[in-house]
Amino acid sequence: MSTERESIVRRPRARGISAAARMSSQAVSRKRSRFHAGQRLHDLGARGVLLVELMIGIAIGLLIAAAAVTFVAGHLNDNRRLLLESRLMQDLRTAADIIARDLRRAGYWASASDGVAHAGATPAASNPYTALAPSTAASDSVSFGYSRDATENNLVDSNEQFGFRLRNGALEILLGAGNWQALTDTGTLLVTAFRVTPTVQQVELGDACAAACPPGSATCPPRLTVRSLAVEISGRALADAAVLRTVRSSVRLRADSMSGACST
Repeated sequence: MSTERESIVRRPRARGISAAARMSSQAVSRKRSRFHAGQRLHDLGARGVLLVELMIGIAIGLLIAAAAVTFVAGHLNDNRRLLLESRLMQDLRTAADIIARDLRRAGYWASASDGVAHAGATPAASNPYTALAPSTAASDSVSFGYSRDATENNLVDSNEQFGFRLRNGALEILLGAGNWQALTDTGTLLVTAFRVTPTVQQVELGDACAAACPPGSATCPPRLTVRSLAVEISGRALADAAVLRTVRSSVRLRADSMSGACST
C-alpha cells in the first residue's frame, strides 16, 4: 500500500517537473528563434550594405575606366594627327623644293655670252629661253624652258619645255612637250591650291653706257629684267580632311633678261 501511495504522490510531481521543463524549453526555443531571426536580419542588413558598396565601387571603377579610355583615345588621335601633319608637310615641302629648284633654271642659255653687246661687234642675240608664263598675273600653272643641249642650237626643243600645273588634286610636272607626270601622290594627299605669282623688276643700266641716251628713246638705256616667282601650295591629308597645311616659297630666276642697248 505504501508503495502505491508513493507512486501516486510521485506521479504528479513528475508531471509538474515535465511541464515546467517543457515551458522552459519553449521559452528558450522562442528566445533562440528571436535571436536567430535578429541575426538573420542583421546578416541581411550587412549583405545589403555590402551590395550597395559593391555597386558604388563598380560605378566608380567604370568612371575611371571610361576616363582612362577617353584619355588614351585622345592621345592616340593626337598622335595620329601629328603623324599625318608631319607627312603632309614633308610631301608639300618636297614638292615645293622640286618646283623651286627647276624654276631657278628657267631661261638658262648655254650661249649667254652671245646676248652681251660689244663695241664694234655683231648685235647681241636674244635668249630663246626667255619666255615664261605667267608673266604678270597669278596662275595655277607655270611653263618655262631652259637649255639641255650638249651643243647649243639656240632653239627651244621639245625636251627643253617644262612646267608645273594643278590637275585633279595632284601637282603635275611637264618633262618635255606633252609629257605630264604626277609630282604628288593622290593616295596620301590632295593638293587643294597651287598658285604662282610673278614679280618683275626693271633695272636701268644707263650708267653703264659711254654716251648719254637720246631723249625719248625706247631702247636706251638698256634694262635688266629681274624676275621672281612666289609659289604657294596648299593641301590636305586624304585620311583626315581636317589636316590642312600650306607652304610658301619665293624663287628668283637666275637668268635675267636684257632689253635695249646703249646709243652709239
